[in-house]
Amino acid sequence: MLRVPFEDLRTVLEQAMRRLGLSPDRAHLCARLFAETTRDGVYSHGLNRFPRFRAMVENGSIDVSATPTLTTAFGSIERWDGHRGIGNLNARSSMQRAIELARTSGIGAVALANSNHWMRGGAFGWQAAEQGVFAICWSNTLPNVPAWGATSPSIGNNPLILAVPRANGHHVVLDMAMSQFSYGALASYAKRGQPLPVPGGYDSAGHLTEDAGAIEASQRALPIGYWKGSGLALVLDMIGAMLSGGLATHQLGLEPLREAGQSQVFLAVDPSNLGTAEELSRVADGILDYLRHAKPVDPTQPIRYPGEQTLLVREENMRLGVPVDPDIWSDLSR
Repeated sequence: MLRVPFEDLRTVLEQAMRRLGLSPDRAHLCARLFAETTRDGVYSHGLNRFPRFRAMVENGSIDVSATPTLTTAFGSIERWDGHRGIGNLNARSSMQRAIELARTSGIGAVALANSNHWMRGGAFGWQAAEQGVFAICWSNTLPNVPAWGATSPSIGNNPLILAVPRANGHHVVLDMAMSQFSYGALASYAKRGQPLPVPGGYDSAGHLTEDAGAIEASQRALPIGYWKGSGLALVLDMIGAMLSGGLATHQLGLEPLREAGQSQVFLAVDPSNLGTAEELSRVADGILDYLRHAKPVDPTQPIRYPGEQTLLVREENMRLGVPVDPDIWSDLSR
């Protein structure tokens, strides 16, 4: 395994962003988001995602200079147009705007149309939690998961994020896709030649399988909760497209390198007028303490809350260096 210091990773990514035409400040922020995603162990959506990001910039699907603009506002909800700009920068600014609205009204909502893949959706949950704000956000995607009962892709693997702030900084952040394994995770398992820990989809013969490569080939990823995940993916797509006035999953095409124009929603709730951070954390602590007393199936594997593993991986990677794909790192460092 090749590990590099976090700052080296961020610097090399920033240089690569500059070569793609990003302005200095946008290159710095975009590189930091990519590097932090890799640092936190979401390798499929960090450095490993960069070659696809670069290809989409080069084929014109992503406009590196575009920034979101406000199109409609009413009360504490706003519509913005992302102009097919850089997905993680659009999403970060949208979540920050939702937080600003929540500071004024208690709750804020931003519906963003015409954006791009936001890389790690959890980044925007952490962004809100670190500012003491509850958050929910999601994005639609191109159709890459079969609806329950179907054999061809017709729903998006729409990521959904929920974030709960805690006074001690050990925030609870749930970052989930609508399939048992995201396609990024499937690609990682396939590249390592490792089986999935549980069945993640169907092979071309229609059999449930733990073979990530077979699922990639069949395009038959398994929805979480079977019909429940299928229904949730559909509703998230509908709400996102309807609130933002943007594209729905079926309008995003089928080419991953031209997956542009996504619809996203960012909700923020400021609890500061309802109770102190310490009071709220006491409630969270009670819930998490009870969770820890659950009897684990495997005594060597403690029960963890969403986001806890992220903090452990973050500390390890900052101490030992961030794991990087040697081929991608070599290409980027030239």
